[in-house]
Order: sequence, then structure tokens, then C-alpha cells
Amino acid sequence: MPKADFYSVLGVPRAATQDEIKKAYRKLALQYHPDKNPGNKAAEDKFKEVSEAYEVLHNPKSRQVYDNFGHAGGPQPTAQSYYTGPNFEDFDFEPYRRTYTTQSAYDLFNDIFGDVFTQRARRGPPKTRGADLRYNLSISFEEAAQGAEKQIRFMRDRSGREDTATLLVNVPPGVNNGQRLKLKGEGDSGSGGGENGDLYVIVTLHEHPLFKRQGNDVLMDLPISFVDALAGTEVEVPTLTGRATLKVPPNTHPGQVFRLRGKGFKELNATRVGDMLLRVVVDIPASLTAEQIASIRQVMGGGESTPLVKEFKEKIKRVFDGRK
Repeated sequence: MPKADFYSVLGVPRAATQDEIKKAYRKLALQYHPDKNPGNKAAEDKFKEVSEAYEVLHNPKSRQVYDNFGHAGGPQPTAQSYYTGPNFEDFDFEPYRRTYTTQSAYDLFNDIFGDVFTQRARRGPPKTRGADLRYNLSISFEEAAQGAEKQIRFMRDRSGREDTATLLVNVPPGVNNGQRLKLKGEGDSGSGGGENGDLYVIVTLHEHPLFKRQGNDVLMDLPISFVDALAGTEVEVPTLTGRATLKVPPNTHPGQVFRLRGKGFKELNATRVGDMLLRVVVDIPASLTAEQIASIRQVMGGGESTPLVKEFKEKIKRVFDGRK
């Protein structure tokens, strides 16, 4: 099979400038380079072909010989033949005998691209950041409110080996359920000089038997007897930091809320502190004797004087009157 025209191989006209020839070779060499086409024999052959064409055409002397004699011309003209016309004794009219191996193709490629691929190999593997890790930390309601220092143990990769790490985690006051605490550089180690990953500690709050969190406030239901709700009383209540005394005034209604200032959660990374909200639940006895019921009715008058019942009956009357 006849050898393809070198200009056609590079896709340039015969009048192309040296810069145009170089630009065409750059594009084709990148496209067919063996490093970008591992195991592709057709791409390797194409790379050799464009490298052979470029080696001849990029040199003005060898290009002139090729332009005059094509593939039958010798690759290295003498100075005399270049300036005064060809001296046939100086040329070998047999086809080019040069064999283009992958190595010679690399040499040509590196002349233009600064040995990019070999430099990459010389630098070794790229830097890779280590993997981030996750640790679930359970703390009490009080620890979330006041802050705590907790010791944790976990496994991580260090330089390809499994490592057992023990760390102290500072839990800030006011931390929320599900919040992430980031410990920079405490994850798996990187490779090739890459930085370590991070450790993310996920905080989970234990459910409290009495308290519920509402933003930075703490909500608690406070059961009192219906007698205490009527007559008033004084009760001792638990808080996040100890005990407090609450005065319940007479005629307290079910659902009424009392507020203890500054007894809630500290706002995370701030100075504001929430409150404790005590919601009254009036506790009715499970069973009463006939005598007790009679005494209550005698005192209360059947409940007609209670404000909510009185207001409700007035609303019912207006509804029925509106339907007439």
C-alpha cells in the first residue's frame, strides 16, 4: 500500500506555514497519544503516522526534499543541495527506511508538549484527600443544655493501616438534636500527600421523661389537683440546673402556662438563654363517692359559676337564637 501524503496525514495544505503544521500535529498527537488510548492499536499506528509526517515537515530542509521528491527522497539533504539544487549523489532514492517506534513518537510528542506525560509519571500518583467519617454521639438532655466533654473511640485509616483513635469531643451548650460537630483532619488519611478527611460527630439527645425542647425553651406539663387549681398552691418543680418553686394562684385554668425566665437552653454560640414553660394540667380524681360529689355540687353550685362554662352556654344560646 502506498504511503499516505504527509500533508494529508496532518490535514494541512502544501503551502501551510510551520506554525500551522505544528498546530495540526499538536491536535492529532493529543487525540491519538497512547496514554489516552491504552490498548488501541489503531490509535497507536495513527500516532506513529502523524509523528513521522511531522518529523519530516517541521524541518525546513527535510520538508524541501520531501516537496521535491516525495517519499523517495532522502531525509537529510546536504547544505550544498539545499542551496544550489539537489546533488543526486547525496540522496538515497530508496523509500525512507526509518522505523518509528512508540519511543520515537514520545520523543517528538515531548518536543512540543514539554514531556507532560512523563512529568506526570515522575511526580507519582495524584494527591487524594482522605475520606470523611461519621460518629453518632448520644448525650443527655441536661448535657445538651449545659455542654459536656465526651470521650469517643472509633476506627479510621492511617497510611493504609486501621487505627483506633480516642478523642475528646467538646459539646457546646445549646447543641441541637441531629447537629453535626466537625473535627477537622480526624478522618481517614489522604494519599500521595493529600490532606486528611474530617470526622463529623452527629449529636443525638436522649428523650427526657419530663422535658421537651421547643426552640431554646423547655416545656413541661405540670399536673395539679382540681382543688389546688381552685384554691391555689405552691409546688416544687425540677429544672435543667436544679429545683425551683412555683406559686400557682387561685382559679388557675387547665392549659395555663407559667414561665420561669432563664431556665431553658442557651442559644448556640450566643448569650441568650431560653425559658422554662410550665403548662398546667388539672388532674381529676379517678373516682368519687356519692357524698363527695354531693359536697362538690353544694359548694360549686353545679358548675354554673365557672367562667368557661358560663361563656360556653352563652355562645350556645346565641347560636340557637340565630336559627329561629
